[in-house]
Amino acid sequence: MQRFAWGMLLGLILAGSGWANAPDRSLRPVPGPPGTAQPAAGDAPQVRGAAEVPLQVQAAALVAGMAAGPLSSPRPRERPVVRISGASEPPQPVRQADPVPSSAPVVLALLSVPRPEPRPRLSAGGAADPQMPERVQTVAAVRILPGKSAITGKKGSVCGDPSIKGETLAPITSRVRGCGIKEPVRITSVDGVALSQPAVINCDTARALKTWVRKGLKPAFGRKDVVGLRIAASYACRPRNNVRGAKISEHGRGNAIDIAAIILADGKDIVVAEDWRRSAGKPMRKAHKAACGPFSTTLGPESDRHHRDHLHFDIARQRGGAYCR
Repeated sequence: MQRFAWGMLLGLILAGSGWANAPDRSLRPVPGPPGTAQPAAGDAPQVRGAAEVPLQVQAAALVAGMAAGPLSSPRPRERPVVRISGASEPPQPVRQADPVPSSAPVVLALLSVPRPEPRPRLSAGGAADPQMPERVQTVAAVRILPGKSAITGKKGSVCGDPSIKGETLAPITSRVRGCGIKEPVRITSVDGVALSQPAVINCDTARALKTWVRKGLKPAFGRKDVVGLRIAASYACRPRNNVRGAKISEHGRGNAIDIAAIILADGKDIVVAEDWRRSAGKPMRKAHKAACGPFSTTLGPESDRHHRDHLHFDIARQRGGAYCR
């Protein structure tokens, strides 16, 4: 291309000087120095027609364009630098500082939308990862009910009886052989009669207690409404009568409950230790006798010194039948 330009220049000069005949051979231009860039066709100076610009001006423009050296092509814009923040996040390009166009507010509004925060990572035990930021460790609290039973933790009516109120518990186990309850319940009231403290027993004992309250206790007091029972003991892993070396008590199996007093609607308490032999204790003695049937064992102040201040009821199986004293 450079050689062609030199030839064209010489041709224009010769034509302008009035030479009538061209030489037989055109002069071969001297090759340029190595590494000289050839100007692009689109970058050469534009020469207007001879009628508008004198020939000498055209030649001077061509010479000036060639003397300027190789034309510098515009450098391509640098590609955006990509910063990898993590394997789980897509690469985010670093934007160059460009002039903000008129539509920039809409684009910036879209780019400024906050990304959703990552979900908290849970450790093997189900707790939030301590390495995560505190604001991320917001895990909804989920209550895991203890035990294997599907009704564990249920409150309200238990043991399949609407008149027995309380809640189900997880199985009670013990290192002591003979202690424990497979399906315990914590009873708060039976047939409308409230317990002074929740009694932890099994459902068989709870049903026997409800039968006694409805068919034995309430009829024994007649018009005097019974509203509560003072509970002395329910589940406890211990030997009988707390005597060392004795067999495990039925309390250790959830089969027994002890009652220390009967509470009436008029505010009076019929206490076993004080009223058993008094006239006020007559309905109590009648109710104690009625417990022999719903319970297989009933003991009171007349049975032994260990029960002088409470009534003991349990559902332990007796070889000779019910044991009532």
